[in-house]
Amino acid sequence: MLTIVLLTISNIFMTIAWYGHLKFKSYPLWIVVIASWLIAFVEYCFQVPANRIGHAHFTAAQLKTIQEVITLVVFAVFSVTYLHEQFKWNYLVGFAFIVLAVVFIFFKW
Repeated sequence: MLTIVLLTISNIFMTIAWYGHLKFKSYPLWIVVIASWLIAFVEYCFQVPANRIGHAHFTAAQLKTIQEVITLVVFAVFSVTYLHEQFKWNYLVGFAFIVLAVVFIFFKW
């Protein structure tokens, strides 16, 4: 569970670093790059321990799959609440296919 919590916190910071600057288009690019790097540093402070701890219980492919699902959930919430973008039905279908990928990754064949 600690891995999931750390990955969620990491993804919140990652999403802010990658997409938060889209509301600040008047700022010079070099400023938003530096600000994004500083935010990304915090993201790494959660991501690296999450993977280190999680690798005791999950394979690397499973960890990456967990991270991607968390990323999609965090991004969907972020894009609707912060960027005020519409969540469309086809996004949900695409996310459902990714969740289906989780089944294939975690199922013991």
